[in-house]
Amino acid sequence: MNNVNNINKNAIGSSYGRRAASSEGGTIEITVRDALNAAMAEEMDRDEKVFLMGEEVAQYNGAYKVSRGLLDRFGEKRVIDTPITEAGFTGLCVGAALAGLVPICEFMTFNFAMQAIDQIINSGAKTLYMSGGTQPCPIVFRGPNGAAAGVAAQHSQDYTAWYGAIPGLKVVSPYSAEDAKGLLKAAIRDPNPTIFLENEILYGESFPLSVEAQSPDFVLPLGKAKIERPGTDLTIVTHSRNTEFSLKAAEILQKQYNVSAEVINLRTIKPMDIPAIVKSVKKTNRIISVDSGFPAFGFGSEICAQIMESEAFDYLDAPVGRVTGAEVPTPYAIQLEEFSFPTPDIIVKAAKSALYLED
Repeated sequence: MNNVNNINKNAIGSSYGRRAASSEGGTIEITVRDALNAAMAEEMDRDEKVFLMGEEVAQYNGAYKVSRGLLDRFGEKRVIDTPITEAGFTGLCVGAALAGLVPICEFMTFNFAMQAIDQIINSGAKTLYMSGGTQPCPIVFRGPNGAAAGVAAQHSQDYTAWYGAIPGLKVVSPYSAEDAKGLLKAAIRDPNPTIFLENEILYGESFPLSVEAQSPDFVLPLGKAKIERPGTDLTIVTHSRNTEFSLKAAEILQKQYNVSAEVINLRTIKPMDIPAIVKSVKKTNRIISVDSGFPAFGFGSEICAQIMESEAFDYLDAPVGRVTGAEVPTPYAIQLEEFSFPTPDIIVKAAKSALYLED
């Protein structure tokens, strides 16, 4: 392949991506998996200091096939398989970033990143501050976050709140293919250590990719939310796969209760686009948050605190509502797992409570 555009076309036309809604020179359909692949390929083509390291990222094309084809294009010096040693290869990546390279450190799941939490936080996140601003650490830690399906508690935690609490880290949580491509490119170019939380179930889902987003120059700014659905009666603020559930809930609210719900896809958890949330609440006067983390000290708690401490408080006509995961390690049994996380029906129930609607 001679250029990045060829890589993208190969990815889009493969068995991992569909072009059902595509046309020459227009919007195309692409999976989140292929959007991430294209983002890494474009940034590796743009900057020779960028490299990818992790378990099975090279010869096996990635545990989830996100890095498919990158070894053939960029070679074994820039796409590097590692042993099952998260603490080791994460430390190596952080050291490479401190030395001036731009690593993409892939975890097979962020649950395994717990083995390398010292390198991520003490070596990665804190170094710029502790060096008096002289030592940046341009690195992206990426991989699937949260529950997949039937993989039990030790593979199903949502780390959004964990990393969002750490000074020095940027935290990104994309939803669509356009999110994934534009935000990953921004994360790779950012001089700060960035946690990039993907969703395993979303890897195979297809989304429209605009003409603009197909360009190698396309980058989404970190810290800017996207209004996925405008509304006037209620604000639903969310991220990652819960954006899909929130949009479905908004459709139910519109059809069954004539309620116009505004759905905000935050995209970036830290820095968080508080002005976008405040602006929406001033219009709708009601807000609920939706995420899959634990209820205590989590994403929803932060949304609530931000609203209560801002001028949006004076516009509230109802308490801030939270929809979260259950206060329990994720069950292995699929029926119990389904009870442990938000669904459109649960979101609708929370929305009705905020709107004081009776069944």
